[in-house]
Amino acid sequence: MPRPLWAGAISFGLVTIPVKIVSATEDHDVHFHRIHLTDMGRVRTRKVCELDGQVVSQDEIGKGYEVSTGGTVTVTDEELEQMPLPTAKAIEIVAFVDAGTIDPVRISDSYYLAADGQVAAKPYTLLRQALERSSKVAVAKFAWHGRERLGLLRVREGAIVLHSMKWPDEVRSPHELAPRAVEVGEEEIEQALLLADRMTIENLAGFHDKYRQALEGIIAAKSEGKPLPSAAEGEEKGKGEVVDLMAALNASVKAAKDSRGEDHDREDATVHKMRPSKTDGRTAPAKKTASSKTKAAKKTSVRSTSAAKKRSAS
Repeated sequence: MPRPLWAGAISFGLVTIPVKIVSATEDHDVHFHRIHLTDMGRVRTRKVCELDGQVVSQDEIGKGYEVSTGGTVTVTDEELEQMPLPTAKAIEIVAFVDAGTIDPVRISDSYYLAADGQVAAKPYTLLRQALERSSKVAVAKFAWHGRERLGLLRVREGAIVLHSMKWPDEVRSPHELAPRAVEVGEEEIEQALLLADRMTIENLAGFHDKYRQALEGIIAAKSEGKPLPSAAEGEEKGKGEVVDLMAALNASVKAAKDSRGEDHDREDATVHKMRPSKTDGRTAPAKKTASSKTKAAKKTSVRSTSAAKKRSAS
């Protein structure tokens, strides 16, 4: 089990659940050291006081806040821990909301909440099952890294997950970034939906970091004195402009079908609706029948008129 990052409790009404915060993700990035190229020596960051120019150790460094008068106020870790804040050592659930109402832009880091001891097993299970059956998520407040944060609690594979979230005033409005108003045709929308349907997958398990793999390949080749891997050959993407949006969408749908080995002659291969032909054999007889009835009606009318004239003459 990863090292716990925080220990406290979930406050759920009158229920207290002792928990530990454990990171829900792992860092697989390739990290570089800064080195002196002439002798390969490590170049480190030194903490130097700007007043006396002396290098200071970690235990000589504290927190300070520069106030408007120009002075600096120091704040110790002990003072932060003793703040009169209910969330200092608790994840306080303040509300429940539908999961669909949470904007993903507001979600930040993710952590697992592990039950801290046997005493936490029952209330932990109670909260987990309440979240599962209600199809809701819990909104909570908690103190983390020197500030109060907004959090989201949900269930993932039997464990309660804590997502740290941005406060409402921390999310910028995207209105000024929206493009100017343009008209999009219905056929273009339907083709885009068809493309999205062709690209739909069950999960993201098949995705992996190709950049990291390529970087590890370069490092391995250089460490073993081998030639560097050559760049992948192929056409460059992302250059030029899309002249015909429908053509681009149709080509994308075809490529998506090719990648899945689908038949291009299937009935749902296009979104265009077929209109009945003017020479459709099913339509012609109806017109012929109507024409025959009209001629028959005219002949009957002529015969009736002639008979009436003969009777009046006699």
